[in-house]
Amino acid sequence: MTTLPRIKTAEAEPAPAPSFAAFREVPRTGVIYVTTEAQRRGYSSSSPEWCNLGQGMPESEALPGAPPRIAELPIRDGDHEYAPVAGLGELREAIAGFYNELFRRGMGSKYSAENVAVSGGGRSALTRVAASLGHVNLGHFLPDYTAYEELLDVFRLFSPIPILLESERGYAFSAAEMRREVMGRGLSAILASNPSNPTGKVIGGSDLADWVAAARDLDCALIFDEFYSHYVWRPDLVTLGGIETAARYVEDVDRDPVVILDGLTKNWRYPGWRVTWALGPKRVIEGVVSAGSFLDGGGSRPLQRKAVELLAPTAAMAETRAIHQTFGKKRAKLLNGLRDLGFTVDLPPEGTFYVWASTEHLPPSIGDGMALFRAALERKVITVPGEFFDVDPGKRRSGRASRFRRHLRFSFGPPMSRIELALERLRELIASAS
Repeated sequence: MTTLPRIKTAEAEPAPAPSFAAFREVPRTGVIYVTTEAQRRGYSSSSPEWCNLGQGMPESEALPGAPPRIAELPIRDGDHEYAPVAGLGELREAIAGFYNELFRRGMGSKYSAENVAVSGGGRSALTRVAASLGHVNLGHFLPDYTAYEELLDVFRLFSPIPILLESERGYAFSAAEMRREVMGRGLSAILASNPSNPTGKVIGGSDLADWVAAARDLDCALIFDEFYSHYVWRPDLVTLGGIETAARYVEDVDRDPVVILDGLTKNWRYPGWRVTWALGPKRVIEGVVSAGSFLDGGGSRPLQRKAVELLAPTAAMAETRAIHQTFGKKRAKLLNGLRDLGFTVDLPPEGTFYVWASTEHLPPSIGDGMALFRAALERKVITVPGEFFDVDPGKRRSGRASRFRRHLRFSFGPPMSRIELALERLRELIASAS
């Protein structure tokens, strides 16, 4: 038997990794970034070992004095079909009625279902509105909500124009300053979270009335992200019922250029429902609905139908009072606790469930927000570094140190026990730092 010689063959080289050149690298927003870093160290939302002071949602369990939590969701005939892109008619009417009953009594101009577009989450509502804007200059503030950065970069029809707020002035911005910015920079719209995420600053009362009046005079659209409008701590606004909204100061709902974004996610403490809305002039809402038809297609039909009962003013106000009772105590605990640890607080939060604090006077090894964030992770405490709120669409300020590199956002959304444990761990961290 003849044995054939063995022929040596070259080892096959591994195929090059695909470049996926068609896709860009999409950055992670602040909360996603910090959560991902925590998960690499073993974090899970169900773990009792972790304290998540980075979370952007409130505790969603029953609160003393609040209406019972909804525990069952009936599915009816037709619920497996799509909901209208604009939202179920009965929910749109309930949302309009909520604003009319609580904030527009005695006013001739009232909101109707046609002034409301329902969507599946806060980012979805924001994206719809952004997609409805034309070739305009859009003003936005620094600092502000981290997700605005990508939102303002992806849509290229409008030009985002940053407006700097100063910590020395408590992040204040008057209607007179707004008029100057609009006229000087040629702004046609302004986007702002109110109350502000992360600083907790609230534009309210006569100041908010002046903003709306300026927008009316200058035909500059105000896009108010009011997802924290039921978390208001300013005493003068608490006496008004604990909710502040631009809807209170709109004269004509179809002529005043004011668009309000809100939903069940924060103010009703049902973040998992993803039921949100945009409220504004009918003509604007028509465009927002058209944008939704190609962006997201609409929200959940059974959840929208069940949400109607939550919009009843008596139920909503009972929920708000319960929020103030429980979250007010947590606000005091976290605010005072951080100050005792040596953090600098530019402005005690007038709204939201966040404390915006600086590491300026802490030991050098944890003297900036990112350093403290990473050190706190090792002790199973999550925070959000302030630089994520230095909204920079297109990274036009790339390479420059952020003005907020020493800041962090701390959440009092979690239960009190988590806040107390986090403060104790931060105390140990600071005591051991050099």
